[in-house]
Amino acid sequence: MSLSDDRKQSSEDRKNAPSFKPFYLSSDTDNAMIIYDPNMKEGLEEFGIEIPLSRSRAATTFAKLKSHKTLGPRIDRWHIDRVNETVTRNDLLRVHSADYVNRLYSDQLEEEIIKTFELIDESGRYYRYNPDNASTPLTRLFDRLLFKTAETIQCCRLALEKDFCFAFGGGMHHAKRDYGEGFCVVNDIVVAMRKLQSENSIRTAWVIDLDAHKGDGTAVLTEEDSSITTLSIHMANGWPLDGDAYDAQGRSNPSFVPSDIDIAVAAGEEHQYLARLQDGLEKLSSIGPPDLALVLAGADPYEKDELPSTADLKLSLPQIKERDQLVYHFLKSQHIPRAYVTAGGYGEHAWEVDWQFLQWALPDNL
Repeated sequence: MSLSDDRKQSSEDRKNAPSFKPFYLSSDTDNAMIIYDPNMKEGLEEFGIEIPLSRSRAATTFAKLKSHKTLGPRIDRWHIDRVNETVTRNDLLRVHSADYVNRLYSDQLEEEIIKTFELIDESGRYYRYNPDNASTPLTRLFDRLLFKTAETIQCCRLALEKDFCFAFGGGMHHAKRDYGEGFCVVNDIVVAMRKLQSENSIRTAWVIDLDAHKGDGTAVLTEEDSSITTLSIHMANGWPLDGDAYDAQGRSNPSFVPSDIDIAVAAGEEHQYLARLQDGLEKLSSIGPPDLALVLAGADPYEKDELPSTADLKLSLPQIKERDQLVYHFLKSQHIPRAYVTAGGYGEHAWEVDWQFLQWALPDNL
């Protein structure tokens, strides 16, 4: 879809906007650009959840970067080993409803996690979930998701300072105002944007969503906001677009709220993916550069992804390399700070997408 004029600020609006104060993060490491905390656990098995989220995606990628013949010896120039940001209830309340946030901080948290991760089916039976195999209480998963939200915020701050930053986590783009969905309890993307805007660190942002699934939560949360422009390239069919556009009461399905630019790719149309993405990026460039771009570098369009709901989009590793290089060069050519989060990617091959991109992009930033 084309960008609608009524969602874009006029030059007069911008002239009268509050003064803008760029935020710069103080750092002892001048060129640190990859956030990876080796103590942060991955995967969901310890909670008894059987969704194929690899325990080694970030660890494998980082190990390969560390052993790289030229990048390894320069690790002190690119690695940040801890997340210093924190996420408060007020940060969540800029994006999510008070009722929902209160549920997350109450004895209803476990119920919200079960609904968001779809751990009980319509018959009331456990689905992809065996609590007998859990070694950690399910409610502790919320702490991990808040950590990933803090990581996204820190990644954006570093991108503003250093032009490029990559974080192993984040991209929880399905969470809506009043509930979580699609494994996304909170929407870290919009939480990060709203926090930075509240500090006058940024005024405008682009969200470029390369995950296999439509970024429906991000679209609906920013629907009336001209300061955040969203592009989502995703499967034309399947979840979250496999339901009805309206329910029995005539209420619209929020998953069908359009992004500013939606690019739907049907099964068998992978050969058109890059051309369609290029066209979408050109539409983005027509509105002028933002203060920050947040890229969801999803690995789940990869043909080796193991989540059944990604089966309609099967890009080869070379196609994904072209995808990532296209977006990277597009943003760099316009001098737009670039923050990357990993978003979706399931199974034992997801690391291949991250490793392929970082071994190429990191030297360019050193």
